[in-house]
Amino acid sequence: MAHHAGCLCGQVRITIDAEPTGARHCWCRLCQYLSAGGGTVNLAFPSDAVQVDGDICWHDSVADSGNAMQRGFCPRCGTPLLSRTEARPAVMIVRAGALDNPSLLAPQMEIWTSAAPDWACHDPGIPHYPEQNPQ
Repeated sequence: MAHHAGCLCGQVRITIDAEPTGARHCWCRLCQYLSAGGGTVNLAFPSDAVQVDGDICWHDSVADSGNAMQRGFCPRCGTPLLSRTEARPAVMIVRAGALDNPSLLAPQMEIWTSAAPDWACHDPGIPHYPEQNPQ
């Protein structure tokens, strides 16, 4: 079964022909910027299973982990959609909020909790890591 995602304005549509391999709630500062404060929920998929229809604007940055990252946005409406890194080229990250079914997979862990604001609410039912998970 294919999964679908897209942006707010509809210019970008994404088809994913695989099941997610994991989901994380990330509290790093870059993710706080992407989410306007609350961190991001991200699902990992095999990159060769992700097909994008429409233009993506890629922003290069370095994550708190030190990995060079590219974050993909809709150039028209600005919706954060994707992330990828040279360190793991076989993985494409899709923002849970961009999925047509954002309930596809709940976060299995929280990462970079050391960077979370004091008011952050953490799920006590999943593991928390102050930085990147050790796996």
